[in-house]
Amino acid sequence: MVDAICKELVLRQHQITAPLETIYFGGGTPSVLNDKELNQIFQQIESLFEIKSDAEITLEANPDDLSQSKINELAQTPINRLSIGVQSFFDEDLQLMNRAHNAQEADASIKRSQDTGFENITIDLIYGSPTTTDAMWKANLEKAIALQVPHVSSYALTIESKTALKHQIKVGKVHPVDDEKQQNQFNMLVETLTQHGFGHYEISNFGKPGFHSKHNSAYWLGKPYVGIGPSAHSFDLKSRSWNIANNTKYVQSIVNQQLPEEVEVLSPKDILNELTMIGLRTVYGIDLTDLQNSIPEDLFIAWQKGVAQLIAQEKLTQKDNKVFLNPAYRFFADGIASELFIV
Repeated sequence: MVDAICKELVLRQHQITAPLETIYFGGGTPSVLNDKELNQIFQQIESLFEIKSDAEITLEANPDDLSQSKINELAQTPINRLSIGVQSFFDEDLQLMNRAHNAQEADASIKRSQDTGFENITIDLIYGSPTTTDAMWKANLEKAIALQVPHVSSYALTIESKTALKHQIKVGKVHPVDDEKQQNQFNMLVETLTQHGFGHYEISNFGKPGFHSKHNSAYWLGKPYVGIGPSAHSFDLKSRSWNIANNTKYVQSIVNQQLPEEVEVLSPKDILNELTMIGLRTVYGIDLTDLQNSIPEDLFIAWQKGVAQLIAQEKLTQKDNKVFLNPAYRFFADGIASELFIV
């Protein structure tokens, strides 16, 4: 797999011309790679592309992956940021979510990483779970603050179909998700973290000054990116592509010097809807000039009529040729964005 990833980098070399600002190892369990395998990939990247001196290089890991020996290995690579899938500091939450780690491992993995020199750490936290009381959620947030984690990504629990949790709710073993509780805990999240110096720069993301995610921000600002490996997605401003998910077929395709991808060319409506969705979720807003230059004039005019209605309802605001979501409606961001979609 590592050899195939290195060969795919060669096949995609022409797709990257600017210096790399971010490198992100995510999806699945990238922490299964040891330091030699990670450095093999880095050496290939360095041989093919220019990397900015201040590039953000992130690896996703679960707390149970981050033993001291594993963290020591990661410290021998160019990785300078860890994304740790904590989810909760309470065992009852973790058991409901079928996580492999426990609360003690969540706490210890962060401290070990910091002690080894990883200062740029982000953690994931889940709110609105049937097991998470308001008091527990407050304690989760206070724990993150006490640990001096500089970035938090936090999401409402969603129940996927055909999962054990979905079945448990159906048969009455677990209480269903409470929308009102989720909204209340979202408000607690925003209030608590902003009071402690975190910038709320995207609906689900909070960072101390200097620790906003460069990788995620590039996505929200509509910048192009290239994905490497099975299931990886790429975007070049005009089209989106994704690699085959099957590992064996992925490797075989790369051996045959073929990119194992499907490509979707984005229509003007697709571009409009995507820029609307990501723009309203962020503090960056939607730049009207950029949007107008990206789509036909008739679409832009139709879209503006919808914006005017939402401004009149005080759900949106406009300032300096940019459109923003009213902070009072942040919990409903995706629904409000969908009102502006052109179908």
